Formats: sequence, structure tokens, C-alpha cells
Amino acid sequence: MKRKFTIISSLMLLVTMSFAFALSSPDEKYFEGKWSVLIKGTPQGDATIPMRFETVDGKTTGYFIEEGADEEKKMSSATIKDDVLNTSFNISGYDVTLSLTKVDDDNAKGDLLGMFDVEGKRVK
Repeated sequence: MKRKFTIISSLMLLVTMSFAFALSSPDEKYFEGKWSVLIKGTPQGDATIPMRFETVDGKTTGYFIEEGADEEKKMSSATIKDDVLNTSFNISGYDVTLSLTKVDDDNAKGDLLGMFDVEGKRVK
């Protein structure tokens, strides 16, 4: 009897934990859409970069608009792993990496090159 109780309790714990992890992690659809990304403290001051992300067939693609440009450019890469959006792209002649993590439904935070704080706000 004690063994059955232990097995059932263990199974219930596993099921509960799997639901908890599933509910706490945003899926790749969270990052879809337009974002206004503020990069703080660069040598040229704070900078805002309009970005857009889309996921098709499980593959995420990112786009950005460089200052003074009219058309968006495609990012070199955009991947989502462990609830973090990681991107890389070339802007103003520099190869950069940017990561964003969900804060709430319309805000994300992260870093550029691991050195500059980044705040992302969903554009509605």
C-alpha cells in the first residue's frame, strides 16, 4: 500500500511540475510582431531600433530598420532557446548580437553584445 502511494504521489508531482514549466515559458509566438528596441548607454548615446519578428514552420526570422533607412533588413539569425530570443545582424558596419527575454505581455529586456542594456516594447 505504501509503495502504491509513493508511485502515485511521484506521478502527480511530475505532472504538476510539467504544467508549471509549460505555463511559465513563453512560446515562440510571444516575440512575433513589431518591437521598439531601446539600447542604452552606447558611445553615441541611447538608440532605438524598430524590429519585427515572425515564426513560420518553427523557424524565427528577424528584421530591423537601420537609422536613416526606409526598408527593413533581414537579420543574419534569430533563434529562440530557453525562452530567450537571440539574434545577430550587421548594423552601421558592426556585427552585433542581441538577446531578449520576456518581462510581461508587452515588454522584454536583454542585452546587446553582452555590454549594453536593452529594453524591448511591443508596438501595437
